[in-house]
Amino acid sequence: MENQFFVDSEKLSEKALEKKHRLETDPASRTNHMEYMEGMEIIDSDVCKNVMSHFDSYDYTKYTARDVKAALEHDVCSIEDFKALLSPAAEPFLEKMAQKARLETSKHFGNTVYIFTPIYIANYCENYCVYCGFNCYNDIKRMKLSLEQIEHEMKVISDSGMEEILILTGESRAKSDVKYIGEACKIARKYFRMVGIEIYPVNTDEYRYLHECGVDYVTVFQETYDTDKYETLHLLGHKRIWPYRFNAQERALMGGMRGVAFSALLGLSDFRKDALASALHVYYLQRKYPYAEMSLSCPRLRPIINNDKINPLDVHETQLCQILCAYRIFLPFVGITVSSRESAEFRNGIVKIAATKVSAGVSTGVGDHEEKYEGKELSGEQGDEQFEIADGRTLKKMYDDISGEGLQPVLNDYLYV
Repeated sequence: MENQFFVDSEKLSEKALEKKHRLETDPASRTNHMEYMEGMEIIDSDVCKNVMSHFDSYDYTKYTARDVKAALEHDVCSIEDFKALLSPAAEPFLEKMAQKARLETSKHFGNTVYIFTPIYIANYCENYCVYCGFNCYNDIKRMKLSLEQIEHEMKVISDSGMEEILILTGESRAKSDVKYIGEACKIARKYFRMVGIEIYPVNTDEYRYLHECGVDYVTVFQETYDTDKYETLHLLGHKRIWPYRFNAQERALMGGMRGVAFSALLGLSDFRKDALASALHVYYLQRKYPYAEMSLSCPRLRPIINNDKINPLDVHETQLCQILCAYRIFLPFVGITVSSRESAEFRNGIVKIAATKVSAGVSTGVGDHEEKYEGKELSGEQGDEQFEIADGRTLKKMYDDISGEGLQPVLNDYLYV
């Protein structure tokens, strides 16, 4: 693949602008988003075929109130029941769905809510995803932390009391190669009991290496399961290859990871169909790897720097609550994470119904935890944020608020022996 354009404070070259315009206006200039690039591992799996069969045939307009009532009465939620619970026909039954979801959550998770925080160690990216603040054509401040800076940031976070961290990078092998990420994970293991990563998808042997470096779980957002829409949103880079991204979680499990997390970015395409596919992705992998821990996230689009053209398909809090309740009823054992993209009020309510994990003390920028955690004015440079958050509560505030709701905050429940 051609060298990508990394924009620091300087403007895009004329050549880069020409290529950007060509990618946006001429589909023939883009690579085939369904064909693997050189070096991408192809695995033999039927999970994608099973998920997409349901995705393609799902007509949520055909479900009725009768279907929803039947789904709520069943002890075990079938795929057809789940489809009914995601349909518009289920919206008048949201209270009953919440009651059933609350019961399932309590049955399998008690009154616990897990807390973690993300750390972005680099924001360089080789992809052109039109909705993402890190995309390679966006004129933002780019930064990659040194290993010394990573250790400093992680110590600041650890000193706040946090015990689980999620390490993120922009999707650039050139700037954040697997070895660099592995070294960051080794440092994280010194300070945290649980270490997750949310990076570009890699091959099985690379996931195995990262697991040996201390990684417990891998998060990958498919963004949207609508392959046609995906093609128009991901115009350049390895992320453009839809099937390689789809199979990332399975490669991670094949590489020895203890857990994997899934999500669509709700609002990029038809949110009901994307919610269906996300849950079925878990459902089929759960049956193939029954020992693995699996979780779902439910992010909605948020504003990003230098982009006023994002027009998300409306996913209001009512629809988001419906999706989360349906997730819990269909997949009672699966963890559900609600990130700081959502408001404090919404997160306070949903953890009492369906969600089991929230983030706190969040920054989506690079190198600014000392400033945000300790209020110190930093002399060095920081990298710009990926998107704006809605809930900026600290760990202490989040812990106190969860306790105030009569729930038990949990920082870690995993012991290495």
